[in-house]
Amino acid sequence: MPDSPSFHEFEHGGWNSIPEPYHRAFGELTTQSIEPLLDAAGVDAGTKVIDIASGPGYVAAAAAQRCAAVVGLDFSAAMVAAARKRHPGVEFREGDAEQLPFGERSFDGAVMNFGILHLARPDQALAEACRVLSPGGRFAFTVWAKPEESIGFQIVLGAIAKHGDQNVSLPQGPPFFRFSEPEESIRSLIAAGFSCPTVVKVQQLWRLPTPESLFDFMLRSTVRTAGLLREQKPEALEKIRYAMRAESKRYQKGNAVELPMPGILASAVKP
Repeated sequence: MPDSPSFHEFEHGGWNSIPEPYHRAFGELTTQSIEPLLDAAGVDAGTKVIDIASGPGYVAAAAAQRCAAVVGLDFSAAMVAAARKRHPGVEFREGDAEQLPFGERSFDGAVMNFGILHLARPDQALAEACRVLSPGGRFAFTVWAKPEESIGFQIVLGAIAKHGDQNVSLPQGPPFFRFSEPEESIRSLIAAGFSCPTVVKVQQLWRLPTPESLFDFMLRSTVRTAGLLREQKPEALEKIRYAMRAESKRYQKGNAVELPMPGILASAVKP
């Protein structure tokens, strides 16, 4: 069973330690879904919007470029500081997605870009997003597609399954690929109070400088996957590294490695 308090603390501590490594590793990838995400949430000039689990602030900054009235919120003080430094003209606050510090009907739109994967109580976060929206307001969130399609995760999880130990001592969180199933995203949005849910796939490509980059990025720029890797015995970790490098080379094109990493974009309306 998931251990919500321990998992929340685990994720919180992890994200406080990796703002810059995450930006270097995932910035070019996760920004590929921003425009479809904002479109799905109806973000336009004058829209009051909240970017939940805003991380480095990419989505909030893009919303501001659309002349929306935006606030970015993240539970990591380090992420908030990094976002403020990177986007000085945008408002960022420290706060919890599972208990938003805003009243009902505060926003016209709400977005969350790959953030729901890192929450201890994602259903509570969905309910909170619904609570702070005005009637007719739209909410949209993204997650990774299943590992059969998100090749970076396919490679790392396959290497761990073959050479490592998947039953390590880490706080148990919700299933990482839960919302990769369209039916589950739709069910969860309806249960949170939304209506008219839709789910689409967003094609994305992760361009890595070398075949070694995937292992390095997963180890130094993630939280849950990095925890799984760090719990491996040294000899197993070396085998995992070698296997990931060999598999990544299959996707090398010229001087880069190109990994398909599609996102799942779910959206709905507050009645």
